[in-house]
Amino acid sequence: MISLDRLAQITQRFEYLEARMAEGGGDFAALSREYAELRPVVGAIQAWQEATAGLDEARMLRDDPEMRALADEEIDRISKDLPDLEHAVQIALLPKDAADTRPAMIEIRPGTGGDEAALFAGDLLRMYQRYAEARGWKFNIVELSETELGGIKEVVGNIQGDNVFARLKFESGVHRVQRVPETESGGRIHTSAATVAVLPEAEEVDIHIDPQDIRIDTMRASGAGGQHVNTTDSAVRITHIPTGIVVTSSEKSQHQNRAIAMQVLRNRLFDAQRQKAADERAADRKAQVGSGDRSERIRTYNFPQGRVTDHRINLTLYRLDQVMQGDLDEVIDALIADHQAALMAEMEG
Repeated sequence: MISLDRLAQITQRFEYLEARMAEGGGDFAALSREYAELRPVVGAIQAWQEATAGLDEARMLRDDPEMRALADEEIDRISKDLPDLEHAVQIALLPKDAADTRPAMIEIRPGTGGDEAALFAGDLLRMYQRYAEARGWKFNIVELSETELGGIKEVVGNIQGDNVFARLKFESGVHRVQRVPETESGGRIHTSAATVAVLPEAEEVDIHIDPQDIRIDTMRASGAGGQHVNTTDSAVRITHIPTGIVVTSSEKSQHQNRAIAMQVLRNRLFDAQRQKAADERAADRKAQVGSGDRSERIRTYNFPQGRVTDHRINLTLYRLDQVMQGDLDEVIDALIADHQAALMAEMEG
């Protein structure tokens, strides 16, 4: 059941924020951020409240014989819409992940399978690039190391846009591919894998990095296929001594590399902090969509059958070509819906 007191409190808070912004009082940035977060919640509440009020009015009209037929039509129409409107309010009231609205960093690395795994890692990169393009996001390659066959040893990308982390956070884990490699003359199906990690972009206020905790090395930048080849020692490698995390950046500007590598390090430390908090929360309840473990096999791409299976929610789609072209919404929407259902069950329990 929806708590009417809670709905009233949210609406009152929204109206207060609106009034404060109109009069120019307080921290405008903080007020507008909270206002923007509450606006879709209040919109869902108002739509549900208008429907329930309309239903009450229609029921009262049934007492008038001349209006009864019209009232019955209205009651039927609203009664069909009401469950969806109530569900929308319940979804809007679910606790939010504070990182959902942030940009994200994506890391893709080949797992088992040698050259074929590296080629598959490249396919996943292009899949996410196309998905980002379709959503109007900006995808920048931060670090790229390629194999001689055109596969990927490692890629780190930064994705800017609306609700990037909310849409991509369930992509972390092991992605498995089953297909006949181009180099396979016997036509045998090989199984290989690549790991994907999606991290929310950290802000400086989230993570303080003590300068004494890091070691910064400069080195000559180089890459496969003649990429990033310079005559100066511009590449930067930063080692975070307490955790052993190592990040590199190989752009042409050493100053730019230092800034990029520090941001990547900040993201990884922030992600580790979030993972630790999530593990502590998961200790006394069941995990929602998967365990969040980066070593967990989450999805299989079977090329001979044209099939994609997400193992966490037992979803199978026979539209592999479209998925590899970046048409990921059906999979991601299903993962988000499953996550929301788990949250709702947890709140009710």
